[in-house]
Amino acid sequence: MEAYKKWVRDNRNYLYSFESLANGLTWLLPERFSNSEIGPEAVSAAVGVITAVNEHIIETAPTQMRVNATVPPSFPYSLCISALKNLEPLIEVAAQQYYGNDKRWNFIAVTEAMKVLFRLALFKNSGYKMILEGGETTNNETHLETSTSQHRANDGHHASGYLGYVKGHNQWSLEGRAMSALSMFGDNARINSTPAWSYRVQHERATFNPPATIPERPTLLTILSEQGRLGALFVIGEVLFITRPLIYVLLIRKYGIRSWTPWFLSLAVDLIGTSFLSYATSTPKSREDQRFHLSDSEKDELRRRKMLWAFYIMRDPFFGRFTRRKLEGAEKVLQPVPFVGFLTAKIVELMVGAQTRYTYMSAS
Repeated sequence: MEAYKKWVRDNRNYLYSFESLANGLTWLLPERFSNSEIGPEAVSAAVGVITAVNEHIIETAPTQMRVNATVPPSFPYSLCISALKNLEPLIEVAAQQYYGNDKRWNFIAVTEAMKVLFRLALFKNSGYKMILEGGETTNNETHLETSTSQHRANDGHHASGYLGYVKGHNQWSLEGRAMSALSMFGDNARINSTPAWSYRVQHERATFNPPATIPERPTLLTILSEQGRLGALFVIGEVLFITRPLIYVLLIRKYGIRSWTPWFLSLAVDLIGTSFLSYATSTPKSREDQRFHLSDSEKDELRRRKMLWAFYIMRDPFFGRFTRRKLEGAEKVLQPVPFVGFLTAKIVELMVGAQTRYTYMSAS
């Protein structure tokens, strides 16, 4: 196993290209969207699982974890989520063929419930950071408040930065006031070789260069106590995003895929959850309004989630009533054009075939 890990890490660039090509070719397998498509789906699932395993090996390479060497290894939630996402289409197809179209939703619901449990565990284990790529990407970036960053930017000294950190965590204690007085004295004093100056330098080094320790993950109680209403909105918004696919499947199981009820309620959950997250992470209106500061990857994740709303035009009953007619109309218009007509017909065929599978349109 160690030899395989070394080979994967040494040939990561070639593997990326090969896996991308293999995943693309699986869509062109014969009978991909026919009644006997278990074989093609099994090939696609195998390629996806192998890709997920290789990515996990690369991400957990020692060179990649050198910065976090003091952090103990945790359960591979991301790998489990990736594996479930790749196996879910095969589970759906097999359940439909062996148990019927209606009972397949039972198997899909169980799979979605497992993904929800893994994502909630990952959310808690990461210190309640935003889930990236549905949990397939680990969020290792530090989570800070916007007001803390602004306070550090406005103050030009390390000691003031420390005070911003203390203030950002609602810890205006005797220690904070003492450090404030010490920093003001230090800023106005001339550098000399007196014992007092030596003591101040040693104290600053001890303050701003602490020994490497295992970072303490924030708990739910910590977030709610420090951030209050905004912390609650952030957690609720993230939980809504995590549980939305399971809610959607359970509603389809009860009302049917042709009903508008699952479609509208799923959209409502998406809109409410994203609104909570956007409000909790938006730019503060005042210095006292402490909101979550998003990293670049978290901002990209928020934009990605909004782009996933496009899947609603591919889900029934909206697809059957509106989208399919537009696709068939475009196919008829472009059909006489050489090559373009053939390419358009193939794209429409793949889109219509993929639309029949919940797992391809679930955005989960």
